Amino acid sequence: MHRLPLAEAEVALRGALRVTKVPRTLADLLRNGGRDDALVAVESALGYRRVGGVRRPPLIAPSALSVALEAPMSGAVRGRSLLRLVDRGSGSPAETIARLHMLDAGLRPESQVEVRTPSGRRRYLDFLFRAEGLAVEIEGYAYHGTREAHRRDMARFNEIARCPEVRHALRFGAAEVFQGPGP
Repeated sequence: MHRLPLAEAEVALRGALRVTKVPRTLADLLRNGGRDDALVAVESALGYRRVGGVRRPPLIAPSALSVALEAPMSGAVRGRSLLRLVDRGSGSPAETIARLHMLDAGLRPESQVEVRTPSGRRRYLDFLFRAEGLAVEIEGYAYHGTREAHRRDMARFNEIARCPEVRHALRFGAAEVFQGPGP
């Protein structure tokens, strides 16, 4: 068990429970948590997300998180170093983990790259290795649960495959990202 000092301004009440506020919680994760878990939490908090069909604004501004990491606490240097790995455009935990796996392998893709289809529609790629013309799409669980969603996703993938920047396209499911490839 670790014990760290908490300023009253870093604590909130949720019912009868005292919890740390978002900046402190995320700073603690960056200082002392596992890299992948910390970055998934931070990228989720920094980005817009759909929750129950409603678009939720970011929970924290990057500047507030930087300030929270300025405190002279154990792990602060590590936390600031991990903060440099944050991609605010990450669309899901699976995308975050996939990007971290690629970084660990020495690969540096562009993320959330806008491309135009031959018909002029705007599409965003999860990752693009531009020189190689390789698009990488990570398919999470949330948006593919119905036949209609699957149909839309297949149409989108086919449009992406026809973009001039894309010569090859790969799709990976969230299970492959989190658990590795199957047999």
